[in-house]
Amino acid sequence: MPKMTTFSEYDGLGLAELVAKKAVTPGELVEAAIDRIEDHNPTLNAVVYKGFDDARRQATEPLPDGPFKGVPFLIKDLGISVAGWPRTHGSRFGNLVDSADSGLMARYRSSGIIALGKTNTPEYGITGTTEGARLGPCRNPWNPNHIAGGSSGGSASAVAAGMVPLAHASDGLGSIRIPAACCGLVGLKVTRDRNPNLPDGYDYAMGNVVDHVVSRTVRDSAAMLDVTGVPEPGAPYPAPPKDRPYLEEVSRSPGKLRIAWSSETPSGRPIDAEIQAALERTVTLLKGLGHEVFERGLGVDYRALYASRGAAAAANFAAGMARLIEEVGREPEPDELEPLTWASLKAGRRQTGADVMRSLQETRMLNYKTLAAFEDIDVYLSPVMGTTVPEIGHIDPVNLEPKEVNRRQGRVFPFTPPFNFSGQPSMSLPLEMSENGLPIGMMFTAKFADEATLFRLAGQLEKEAPWAGRRPRVWG
Repeated sequence: MPKMTTFSEYDGLGLAELVAKKAVTPGELVEAAIDRIEDHNPTLNAVVYKGFDDARRQATEPLPDGPFKGVPFLIKDLGISVAGWPRTHGSRFGNLVDSADSGLMARYRSSGIIALGKTNTPEYGITGTTEGARLGPCRNPWNPNHIAGGSSGGSASAVAAGMVPLAHASDGLGSIRIPAACCGLVGLKVTRDRNPNLPDGYDYAMGNVVDHVVSRTVRDSAAMLDVTGVPEPGAPYPAPPKDRPYLEEVSRSPGKLRIAWSSETPSGRPIDAEIQAALERTVTLLKGLGHEVFERGLGVDYRALYASRGAAAAANFAAGMARLIEEVGREPEPDELEPLTWASLKAGRRQTGADVMRSLQETRMLNYKTLAAFEDIDVYLSPVMGTTVPEIGHIDPVNLEPKEVNRRQGRVFPFTPPFNFSGQPSMSLPLEMSENGLPIGMMFTAKFADEATLFRLAGQLEKEAPWAGRRPRVWG
């Protein structure tokens, strides 16, 4: 079979168009992706399970007529299940082989993708860096000495390196946007319940976690959400419907938007000067495009907001672990969980019912203040991260004390969590680069359920400040 040398130059829709024109076969795309995984994975450690035989077999069978028919795709090793494949959650405890696809996996398959394997994630997706005892550190294609972000770091690293054009990711406190920012990708945290996780969405019950993809282009993100973002029959909290396909929004003018921007942090400490300068250049770009842009923070009590979720989040993790323990049939051994995971589990088991309900009440009321900040604006702009991309080992959940891990995370990742709590759509775009050649992501957040505005603005920015020509050190 001839090798496809230009595979990495195409986005997912571009590859699907080649398949539709019979310029390539799905099998040729699978082999091209496998070649790149085999070339680059020893450096990056992005792909942790290789389902290549399954992918080759699927490429010979009839595929659904979705927008990504025949396109290779990777699944994060956390959350959703793939029939016949292992699911480790990035942990030495509770490794399972799933008997069936989860609901969201079935939706991905309906888009026409061919699943190639699973990607690296930290233990239970807890940290904003993908460094774990079970799967090892995942590295950044722009500079392998630096993190790929987390918890969807494996997916982001693989997409940024050109192994596949897009990959599954999930976001509970920033786990799509952070790796997208670290690796120079488009990363959309969708509106709460936009992508149904039924019938197997127990761990999503609090509403903070959502699934979507990381991609190199805006249109791939939009097209996949058109497939997956459809209410499940009987869904208790379906997200409000869209007006038209998101793929159409990408090419529509956003009009003149009211955009507030800020670099305020929960701690009150300033962000790195280089990030601040990148933010201000983005403000200048937006003004040049005709938007009304002004400096204004959210006006929320960050400390109270972050503190409010503690008891419920801890108990939610303990409840998820209880389900896993039932499935495995035993408690984890002392050396099977990392220190931060043990701390989270023990904290969750200490919570009372009253603690959890008060936590949920407090967060819900504080979310009103976040949402109220959008009553007279269309978009809120901030950086994704407070620092440039740190090196591997700076945030080390395996060897650092849990308090130190969280202290460092608070400094590096101060901006993303409020919009998980409020459920709003929030997107990282790779608009800037640091002096040492690493991406800097800018975060755009819209009103609840208004992905359309984000896609229109992202489409404009992708055209006016294109990033497609940038190539990481490990590529193609």
